[in-house]
Amino acid sequence: MNLSLFIARRYLVSKKTHNIINIISGISVAGVWVGTMALVVVLSVFNGFEQAVVSMFNVFDPDLLISPKSGKVFHENQIPSDKILQLPGVGKVTGVVEENALLRYKSKQFLATIKGVSPGYLKDNALDTLMIEGDGILEADSNDFALPGFGIAYYLNIHIDDPEGVVSVFVPDRNKRINAMSESSLRSELIRPSGIFSVQQDFDNKFMFVPLRFARQLLGYEDELTSIEIRLNKGAKLGNIHKEVEKLVGPNFEVKDRLQQQEILYKTMKSEKWAVFLILTFILLIATFNILGSITMLILDKRKDIGTLYSLGASHTLVRRIFFAEGLLITFVGTVLGIALGALICWIQMEYGVIKLQGGGSFIMSAYPVKMKLMDFILVFATVSLIGATASWIAVRRLSKRFDLV
Repeated sequence: MNLSLFIARRYLVSKKTHNIINIISGISVAGVWVGTMALVVVLSVFNGFEQAVVSMFNVFDPDLLISPKSGKVFHENQIPSDKILQLPGVGKVTGVVEENALLRYKSKQFLATIKGVSPGYLKDNALDTLMIEGDGILEADSNDFALPGFGIAYYLNIHIDDPEGVVSVFVPDRNKRINAMSESSLRSELIRPSGIFSVQQDFDNKFMFVPLRFARQLLGYEDELTSIEIRLNKGAKLGNIHKEVEKLVGPNFEVKDRLQQQEILYKTMKSEKWAVFLILTFILLIATFNILGSITMLILDKRKDIGTLYSLGASHTLVRRIFFAEGLLITFVGTVLGIALGALICWIQMEYGVIKLQGGGSFIMSAYPVKMKLMDFILVFATVSLIGATASWIAVRRLSKRFDLV
């Protein structure tokens, strides 16, 4: 074993002449311990929320979304859907029509987005499993049905079992001059809701699904679409398919993956995560510099030992290494304990959901979500080790001349 490390380890665990030195050393270890634990827990909770948000958006956002670079709509035959379906890994290609609309149910009104989709869209995206009332039906023979989100249904006071309950959908008529005071400038259709879905408040308050044929009839479209959604098979290579689709659709269309579709959201989440990481790292930096006080007190306590080491032929470099190693050991013990305890807390939360979310009944989860990532543990260990090593080096360098260590 390295001599300096051996002596430093003995100094760390042995009883000091003054009990206050033991207390200061314990505080140094505890500071690193608590700071490391906080970093592990906070990063894991952010990972959990990110995973929850991503999974929530995955219900609505397709793997790839094709939309025109200019204008709002395009003709269906402008996209080679058959060739896209032949690409390895592509599972489903669906045309979509989206438009903002005014919904009226009896005496109540609400602004929302109607999303016209094919009947099989619900099963392909597992939306039929998110129904909280009624059935996930869009078409039955020649009859069209709507599926409003829970927030829309709540504001309009929609009752699925009401035999007279139909929703009036209003959109601007493209062939007429818009007059805010007149309904004559609007196109409208009636549709009966067959069920209500619920995922998350943002979606529940925004979308009402309708059949594609209904949306086209309402808007006066023939074969127009506003976008095409592509769902991939499990295990498909997104990057390769993304490039192939871009080649097939040409320069007049843009193809976005899920990260690009919600680019602002994902960037905000990443920014928040690393902002909190930097704040906690700064707090940990302050806590870690307790090592300075610990090493100072230890040198005072071990001045006789230092003299003995010099008498035995120890070099100044060896003595400095002893106290530098002491700082590293304090950092290492605190870091390992912090990571272990942080991982234990995260595991308990993952398994038992001890800490609940306030108002969790209105969200997709009742407890704080947690997801542990190996890279986060490596990052925390490296960060704390670097801070501890820096603090130890500064402490030894500043005290070298004062206590005859050079």
